Amino acid sequence: MSRSPIFVAIDTPDLGRALVLAAAVKRHAGGLKLGLEFFSANGRSGVNELADLGLPIFLDLKLHDIPNTVAKAIDALRGIEPAILTVHAAGGRAMMEEAKAAAPAGTKVVGVTVLTSLDERDLKAIGIRGDPHDQVERLATLAREAGLDGIVCSGNEVKAAHAAWPKGFFVVPGVRLADGNHADQKRVITPRAAMDSGASILVIGRPISAADDPDAALRAIAATL
Repeated sequence: MSRSPIFVAIDTPDLGRALVLAAAVKRHAGGLKLGLEFFSANGRSGVNELADLGLPIFLDLKLHDIPNTVAKAIDALRGIEPAILTVHAAGGRAMMEEAKAAAPAGTKVVGVTVLTSLDERDLKAIGIRGDPHDQVERLATLAREAGLDGIVCSGNEVKAAHAAWPKGFFVVPGVRLADGNHADQKRVITPRAAMDSGASILVIGRPISAADDPDAALRAIAATL
């Protein structure tokens, strides 16, 4: 049986809660997404504890610094070897090239394009012209040229990105059910629409983690695919 495309976001600094949630979704999740909140509190040892459950780990650190610093930061992660690792595509081509070169051979390095919490007004406020789609397109091209495996983008942009980069690996966060709460996400999409548009994996957090029965919520979402 093929593995589910759903990676469950474990967005908590509490290692005990993270382990309980991960164990609850272990049978039906495609992997676990661990971000800055978890990593800042638990570091390498916490990542390894969750990795011991046997699910692929998506380490979402969104690294963004000068090329040498990012390369050394990735090298310092040796021993974890996540299935997926994120860097900010806005860090530039040289930074992305160094990141890919420093990563373990089995790790997909993907470039974060435009956060799903940002819209056109937010981009304008930080000096970026055009809408999110334009910026995603620019950064996707840069990531491909830098040798990355793919990008992180919202479901609104994944169809065009997939068409331009057929062999790319596309991570789509901000996934919400049609009747769900969007919380701080501005550019969201339903799981089925994201997959139909070319997503490789979906990152889903609160609709699963905040449910009374996380595994049942995960299975219900998977059924829509």
